[in-house]
Amino acid sequence: MKRVTAMMSTAGMALTLSLSGWAQAQTQTATLPTQTATVKGTVETIDHNRRVVNIKTSDGRFETIDVPSSATRFDEVKVGDKVSITYNNNVSARLKPAGEADVDTGNTASTAGQQARPGGTTALQRTMTATISAIDRNASSISFAGPNGWKYTRHVVEPAVFDTVKVGDKVDITWNTDVTVAMQ
Repeated sequence: MKRVTAMMSTAGMALTLSLSGWAQAQTQTATLPTQTATVKGTVETIDHNRRVVNIKTSDGRFETIDVPSSATRFDEVKVGDKVSITYNNNVSARLKPAGEADVDTGNTASTAGQQARPGGTTALQRTMTATISAIDRNASSISFAGPNGWKYTRHVVEPAVFDTVKVGDKVDITWNTDVTVAMQ
């Protein structure tokens, strides 16, 4: 991992659809295994102006963490602090039945800043309806367009998916993401 910006910011989330579950019934939801990334180590450098922390892991690697402005206790982090950051991301997708209303919802919850040390957990759930804007069988990919100009193209692993979807079909995509930062 060169930069672990997604661990500290919901804006860095990536959609990880395999779409293999779509080969079943149209209203079936395809849920992918939770993706988990953990960085543990010692704070080596802090750039308060750029809000960047470099963490040295036990195997000697350095991980760069971008700290969002919402981390209100950033100024309490010190060189030499031991830190563990865990990012969990779970994505599900459901082919939307014709006529069902579009959705674009999100909510967050956080315990950040409520402990004796900086850190805490922030969770986000976001559901949005996206429209299949292009299908490229030769490249084995599907492109999506969603609210507020959101666009995404994903490689499709399971070729049977192409037989179950068409351009213009709508898909509900749900992300459940949480980030836990623990300072020792």
